[in-house]
Amino acid sequence: MSNWWYGFYFLILGVLSFFTGEIVTFIMLGFILLSLNNINHTLKKIYQNNKKDGGN
Repeated sequence: MSNWWYGFYFLILGVLSFFTGEIVTFIMLGFILLSLNNINHTLKKIYQNNKKDGGN
């Protein structure tokens, strides 16, 4: 998915959490999603570097 879809999904969850009163849960979910996205991006870079260097 592109960053636009992630932003849209995040906005929908934010509006929903505002009306249900789960703001803290929304913020914590945001931190978790940002961390997982960062880990995924880092692993993709490592994989591409290994692939370029002739690794398995």
